[in-house]
Amino acid sequence: MSNDETSEKANASEVTNANASESTSENANVSSSENADAGASVSENANASESENARWYVVHTYSGYENKVKANLEKIVENRGLKDYIFEIVVPQEEQIEIKDGKKKSVLRKVFPGYAIIKMIMTDDSWYVVRNTRGVTGFVGPGSKPVPLTEDEVRVMGVEEFAPVVDYEVGDSVRIVNGPLENFIGIVEEINMEKKKVRVEVSMFGRETPVELELVQIQKI
Repeated sequence: MSNDETSEKANASEVTNANASESTSENANVSSSENADAGASVSENANASESENARWYVVHTYSGYENKVKANLEKIVENRGLKDYIFEIVVPQEEQIEIKDGKKKSVLRKVFPGYAIIKMIMTDDSWYVVRNTRGVTGFVGPGSKPVPLTEDEVRVMGVEEFAPVVDYEVGDSVRIVNGPLENFIGIVEEINMEKKKVRVEVSMFGRETPVELELVQIQKI
């Protein structure tokens, strides 16, 4: 065999090995990416499952400390990364009308003075954090043992709002029924049930402009 033939075969062997190496590397990268995506999916599902397992609990507070307890606990949750265990702190309030000097005034009053309601997953750590928040005197329950509210109690106390029902969806033509843009016609771009807001694209001054409105401010055409 000539030297030229030997050199050509050696080069061909090197190219084949290089291609095989690249293919193996690509497969490893794809596998790694798929595993990462799968891990993220599992993590998201786990968080969703944890949220579903959360229950509402009631805590006693010092008189006048209800809102301070709410603010303090929200700050602790943020600083310590406890969002997967303590989800929401509520101080139920209701609107009342006061008449003073012949004038009506709307004021917010606490429905249950001396209490705050917390949506959380009860663990030793989450219990400790809530129980030792400044202004909290203890959980409501026999012997201060936390007892979650029933679904009926949650509804009665008004701490969990249910998503409103709307008769329109993304892409529908709607009319704005009140506010500064009353009678404007637009197209629904986004519906946010959590914030109870809807984004509508309306034609203003010759250009399409997105505006954010309350869910009740529009009507399907």
